[in-house]
Amino acid sequence: MPFRYALFFALSYHLSSALGLSTKFFPCQVQKARNISPLIGCPHGTIYVSQNQRDEFAQFHRIQDAVNSLTEDTSAVILIGAGAYHETVNVTRRGPLTLLGQLPATPTLSPDARFYSGPPFPSNLVQVWDNKFVQTGMDDAQSAVLLVAPSFNASLIGAGPTGAPLQPLFGSTDFKAYNIDFQNRAADFAISQALVTDISYANASFYGCSFASFQDTWYTGRNGSTYVADSVIYGQTDYLFGFGTAWFEKVVLANRACGGGIVAWKGTNLTDAPGNRYGAYISNSQIIRSPDANDTTVTDQRCFLGRPWNDLATTVFLDTFMDNSIRPAGWTPFNSDRPVIANTTFYAEFNSTGSGGNTSQRIPQEHFLSASEASNFSVEKVFLEQPRWIDFEYLF
Repeated sequence: MPFRYALFFALSYHLSSALGLSTKFFPCQVQKARNISPLIGCPHGTIYVSQNQRDEFAQFHRIQDAVNSLTEDTSAVILIGAGAYHETVNVTRRGPLTLLGQLPATPTLSPDARFYSGPPFPSNLVQVWDNKFVQTGMDDAQSAVLLVAPSFNASLIGAGPTGAPLQPLFGSTDFKAYNIDFQNRAADFAISQALVTDISYANASFYGCSFASFQDTWYTGRNGSTYVADSVIYGQTDYLFGFGTAWFEKVVLANRACGGGIVAWKGTNLTDAPGNRYGAYISNSQIIRSPDANDTTVTDQRCFLGRPWNDLATTVFLDTFMDNSIRPAGWTPFNSDRPVIANTTFYAEFNSTGSGGNTSQRIPQEHFLSASEASNFSVEKVFLEQPRWIDFEYLF
């Protein structure tokens, strides 16, 4: 195994392990003895995918083949056996779909700790990876490891502050993934944009997962709504970026290096989308220097919380610990073409802690929320409902 992959998997033991479990799906996810069906404890009709060509219980050996077997609108569950799957997973169907990563036979729940504190936690046994990166003539979306979008055109990101044209489509109403590590390994070289996710015109949520790249790790696209809980996201440059609405609950943002900002978001004019709360919301989380950050990052660089991809961007940090990898100013303009953060950009913090959470030197455009103001930022108020596509019974 190349050294960079061995290092990644060693880090995965410490950072990618799930801190919680699904009470509904755990009996299905836990590994069974070799001669017992892995589908015991699973919802009726669950499909089992295994890399092992000799696995007598396997219905498919590739995740995408299992996805392609599904009809358009029915609800489906796919259990993925332990292993590293080299493929791009592309979900265009409308119906609810849940991907479950197998878990060890004897995982234990962690205490309900506010901060990530390392093992013992149940390690994720499933990795889904690819190694595409953006080259001349490619749209960023074409590098993603996981795409949840109703069509190719709907997945496109486009360029500049307005992005790709709006599409009259909507894809999955309820996509979920549990205990899967999604990796873009081309990003080991930090050579270009190399996405892990593209969630556009769809609702998607993730639990106990990790997402690893350098530039542009996570993308929530147009009319996309995403919820990520109890997970780890590794990146370097604009590694949370998007055009939709994304809520990150009790996640670890692991800075592998610094470029641009952690968050780069677009917004939409309220005339076009009245009442929308498009933006990135990070709650009860941590920002840390990743253990695999290089020495230059450790000694010379600190990261910005974000920069506005357009002047209507919204990013809010709530109750988040920030280590000393965060710059005191917090935020920066996008580039020399857009050298000013406009007053239509909404950057806000509430109760940031840690050495990087000292807000005394933040830029003057930022909003510092009172407890009353912060209460206006909740899952229900951001998504304008209590979303049925979020698993509120997940334990973490």
